[in-house]
Amino acid sequence: MKSQTIASLLALAAATAVTRAGTPAPSPEIAAAKEAPWITPTLDVRLRYEFADIDGLDPAHALTIRERIGFKTKAWAGFSLVAEGEFTQALVDDYHGGAPGVDPFDPRNSVIADPETEELNQAYLQYSGFDTTLKLGRQRIVYDNAAFIGNVVWRQNEQTYDAISLVNTSVPGLTLNYAYIDEVHRIFGEDATGIFENAPSEIHLLNASYAGIKGVTLGGYIYLMDFKDAGSTGWDNDTFGVSAKGSLAGLLLHGELAWQDKAGPLNNEEGLYAHFHATKAFGPQTLTVGVEHLDAGVQTPLATLHAFNGYADATDARRLAGTHGGLTDTYASFMVPVFWGMKWTNSAHVFGDNAIGNDLGFGFDSVLAKKFDDHFTAIAKLGYFDTSDALYKSTTRVSVELNYTF
Repeated sequence: MKSQTIASLLALAAATAVTRAGTPAPSPEIAAAKEAPWITPTLDVRLRYEFADIDGLDPAHALTIRERIGFKTKAWAGFSLVAEGEFTQALVDDYHGGAPGVDPFDPRNSVIADPETEELNQAYLQYSGFDTTLKLGRQRIVYDNAAFIGNVVWRQNEQTYDAISLVNTSVPGLTLNYAYIDEVHRIFGEDATGIFENAPSEIHLLNASYAGIKGVTLGGYIYLMDFKDAGSTGWDNDTFGVSAKGSLAGLLLHGELAWQDKAGPLNNEEGLYAHFHATKAFGPQTLTVGVEHLDAGVQTPLATLHAFNGYADATDARRLAGTHGGLTDTYASFMVPVFWGMKWTNSAHVFGDNAIGNDLGFGFDSVLAKKFDDHFTAIAKLGYFDTSDALYKSTTRVSVELNYTF
């Protein structure tokens, strides 16, 4: 009886190891090999229509399509390779591309910073081992919420960096990031001239975060930026900051403080940066209220500017270069799921200079987002900024886009 039972179990195991087609199931090693080919192609396509109306300029219309085409290799002895080209075409080009030398370039039109481009977006060698990831070559770098270091992901042409970077996690809970940047490739492409061209640089970035305390993440950073191009010297700055985020009484809280030396277009100022916000969930809905402040002259030349001060992008140029007399954004944002699986987010902004107030203007944003599956996402966005201040222009932006990733 015992031998019959063992025989039955062996027969059952043999039957289980056979697929429905009658062939033996592959071993885990073979299955893993099939899931990780030596070379994996990558594709990221975005089709976008954008309308912009900046006070004093003609309204602009842009229908652009951007393709990122590349590949990544399987790791071998810890080494792997990533390469990616980026190509933007303007199907409707009734707009100002944002910088001299780009196409299209019509100073009478409102700015939509998506010129036609063909360039290498990323190409780097990566090594992973000993709790460390090292990258050498052209790459994207994003730290924290991209308030100082980002890739400007909203625009068609991504901002990337010729750099050596590393991430180390040897100490439990502690993540250390360091990058040395030799050249910045901005969103305007290789044909742009003046301050907007690719900027030779000597930039050191040190960013750390510690999540070893339950429910709290602490951060700190030192960003030392020295731009070598004669047209970019006004971007030089040294920034030292700390941050904390966590939960308390059902609220998600975030706070950040930074001090900047060599601020302003003459690099002879210093100032404070501060950002605080709280988020409360009401079932699937969320409410966020916050305030962000930049002292006069504080600049963020490598930030993802679109993520701050409203989607009209009316403050971007002065925030980048520090040519403002102080910028304070008091805001509230509410996200609610609506029909067909879409998420609808509405935000209101009140802008002041060095004090909380509304002397710089008012802003409103509205975004509808729908993720169809792992490949397709659609976004419709409105950004509005109204001002009577001489430094800024009232601006309206509307965009509709479809994204595909593979």
